[in-house]
Amino acid sequence: MAAAALVEPTSGKDAVAEGLLNLLKPAIQQLDLHVHSVRESQVELREHIDNLATELCRINEHQKVTLDLDPYVKKLLNARRRVVLVNNILQNAQERLRRLNHNVAKETARRKTMLETSGVFTSRSPSKP
Repeated sequence: MAAAALVEPTSGKDAVAEGLLNLLKPAIQQLDLHVHSVRESQVELREHIDNLATELCRINEHQKVTLDLDPYVKKLLNARRRVVLVNNILQNAQERLRRLNHNVAKETARRKTMLETSGVFTSRSPSKP
């Protein structure tokens, strides 16, 4: 009876910890998917900015009328630089999320193993000796 009393607080803490881990894991995975899709769209945006800047330079070279497109090209290149910066920030955040997700999975597996080896997941009921 005393052994059962000692096991219950630990299993209660483990159950709460496992519940929190199970609660956080889907949110982390969903956030990781969103970060991944934003990174893909930013890569696509960067490519479009590069193409547009190249096209503006080409138009500027072939214009007979002197139209100064350089300020616009510079603005595009500045926007591209900001997109690259945000992409790097997102990449770092995604890597942290991946590590967190990995740690959550590892901790969940460790706690399950610990609970299984301590005999908490036995088929008998706690009221029976």
